Amino acid sequence: MHETRRFLQSLGLPGGDANNLPDSRKRFPDGAQFRVEIPSTEGPLALRAVIEEAERQGIVIHRVSQGSGVMMLTDEEILETASLADSQQMEVSLFARPNAAWDTGATAVSSAGKAVAGKLRGQEQLVHCLEDVRRAADLGIRSVLLADEGALWVADEMRTSGFLPAEMQFKVSVMMGSSNPAAIRVMEKLGANTFNVPTDLTLAQIAAIRQAVDIPLDVYVESPDDLGGFVRQYELPELVRVASPVYIKFGLRNAANIYPYGGHIEALSLALSRERVRRARLGLDLLRRYYPEAVMSDPGAAGLALPALTADATTRGARREVAR
Repeated sequence: MHETRRFLQSLGLPGGDANNLPDSRKRFPDGAQFRVEIPSTEGPLALRAVIEEAERQGIVIHRVSQGSGVMMLTDEEILETASLADSQQMEVSLFARPNAAWDTGATAVSSAGKAVAGKLRGQEQLVHCLEDVRRAADLGIRSVLLADEGALWVADEMRTSGFLPAEMQFKVSVMMGSSNPAAIRVMEKLGANTFNVPTDLTLAQIAAIRQAVDIPLDVYVESPDDLGGFVRQYELPELVRVASPVYIKFGLRNAANIYPYGGHIEALSLALSRERVRRARLGLDLLRRYYPEAVMSDPGAAGLALPALTADATTRGARREVAR
């Protein structure tokens, strides 16, 4: 194995998992080690609940992400979400759907094929996903979640060519499933700006990934049941130390999967959003207790993909409504 390990190291990859859990010396552009993310924030009502609860708990939320997809929001809802996020100097990241999990194919629901759920099935679905990205960008959103490597590569080409705004960021979803330093470096090369690692990776495995890539990692401190249902609160200080720059992400165990969200489950969605923020408060309290020197970003810090609330975006939204 020694020759294989040496060859990996010649590529700038670790020779194995980082069982010594070394400090990460990498940081966000503002010098901070960590930021806070609340997932499953499905629209302006949920975002308003997140903001209100964060104020009540006295914590800062740097990014919210959504899972139902751009396609499940009206233009007015996207514009309102962007406006609310802008008022807090907060990033909002919308999922670019559809994908295989919502398609008519059987592989994504088969026992051996569930790993393809986040992938795009056929070229038409790639077109549809990229249309979600374009529509979000037109309405001022500057961060989208992607779960397919082909979509990531094409979206990066669109950004490079000016077909998408240069400041657009691509947050790779946990549904991508890449689980080792080499695979995640490939995602970085394809244009990923942040990468959500699988929820069950050990500290040593996460530390090895950090040695191989420079982009921020998104790590679930508490994950939904369909992603394992893990509660890793006491690992949080070590996660920040070895994975910096890292978005610490607070999902919720014992909670229903609400994708795609709609008004029929509005009360549930808002209750879940508030409790995720409370879970974040618990995590941040623990982090301050055991790693008080950990550095957190301020709202609006460099590197956040803040909404671009321009007159052009609002006009595009109005035009879309008239056309509809």
